[in-house]
Amino acid sequence: MTTFTSAPRGPQAEDDLDGVPQFTANGGDWAAIAEEAARLGEERIVVNMGPQHPSTHGVLRLILEIDGETVREARVGMGYLHTGIEKNMEFRTWTQGVTFCTRMDYVAPFFQEVPYCLAVEKLLGVEVPERATLVRVLLMELNRIASHLVAIATGGNELGATTIMIEGFQAREYILKIFELITGLRMNHAYIRPGGLAQDIPPGTVAAVRDSIPKIQEHIKHLEMLILANPILKSRSVGVGVLPMATALALGVTGPLLRSSGLPFDLRKDEPYCGYENYEFDVPTATNGDSYDRISVRLRETHESIRIVRQVCDALEKQDRDGGTHPVMVDDPSIAWPAQLAIGPDGQGNSAAHIREIMGHSMESLIHHFKIVTEGFRVPAGQVFQQVEHAKGIIGVHLVSDGATRPYRAHFRDPSFTNLQALAAMCEGGQIADVVISVASIDPVLGGVDR
Repeated sequence: MTTFTSAPRGPQAEDDLDGVPQFTANGGDWAAIAEEAARLGEERIVVNMGPQHPSTHGVLRLILEIDGETVREARVGMGYLHTGIEKNMEFRTWTQGVTFCTRMDYVAPFFQEVPYCLAVEKLLGVEVPERATLVRVLLMELNRIASHLVAIATGGNELGATTIMIEGFQAREYILKIFELITGLRMNHAYIRPGGLAQDIPPGTVAAVRDSIPKIQEHIKHLEMLILANPILKSRSVGVGVLPMATALALGVTGPLLRSSGLPFDLRKDEPYCGYENYEFDVPTATNGDSYDRISVRLRETHESIRIVRQVCDALEKQDRDGGTHPVMVDDPSIAWPAQLAIGPDGQGNSAAHIREIMGHSMESLIHHFKIVTEGFRVPAGQVFQQVEHAKGIIGVHLVSDGATRPYRAHFRDPSFTNLQALAAMCEGGQIADVVISVASIDPVLGGVDR
């Protein structure tokens, strides 16, 4: 423990120190903070704030220098969660890498799986089947809605509006049930694989999606009624956490934060991937760049995602009516994992027929199955960068291969990490209470920040 004072202590008695400011600091950068506080005297106070947003659960430290209730300086402290996901991926096969990156932004897991798999497929030089691409778009757009609902719901809850929280999570529940129907899991799916998908969507999936859409829309309508014209919420969000377009661009901010400042930049339109150029949808924008506009843009984006989901459902139904085989994995047994996968009647594992093939009829099939599961496939040497439009902004994946069965280097540009840079610009000069709604409007998930 180190104690700092604004004047030398010397050997004088404690009584002589009456009226002399004293500051006690423990670890981290508190020594520097205490020295600054000692220099300023009692004019300003340095405090720790947080956690206040659910996805920051004790691992986001806000260091605020305040003058009364006015924030003079805001700094972000992180690194308390560090998972080592990127480094761990370098010690696993290319397919196993999906199980790591899906856990970064656990609110929007498919947005990590897709760019990672697209990057691996670029290195391999393969094109995935059309049906696999359709399902990827379906899952991403449903995940975009779910992520926006979490942002809006938790932001409202932090302002004391518990009804907004309830409505948002009720709508999200329908989406999580669809995810569970398709992948078997509500979160952290590892369903999207290099070369395609783990398995095809089960029968009745499209019908389940179409049945859920009106229910989701009803809850979104309720949220719009509760939020958009609410005088209390508007008084707490209009003009709060303003981020001008020039500042957002200078900081590398993307996604709803950038679009709420007036720039209609969306990779799905500007640099299409996964066939997004074939879908009809608009890119909502606003002009003020404040917390209210960020809520409004997210609400409007949910409607556009529903438009895309309906178009994907039409395409999947057309494939089903046409008959024939519509694979969801590349026709290359050296890449497809596990090789010749056939789902059992319980929806899990391999079918009895596949087990009989590899265990009783073909030594070659057994050897291949063993090698591709335990060792993985080789990826040609090279490097690639792939980016997609995450629910929170642009996510980029940089992969380096040395020709082995695992990545030489894996690195992610996570939108939550980049967007958090804007916190100081949004909060400095405002009130302490405004920091809460400003952080909520960024909607960071620290699993992606401290990856």
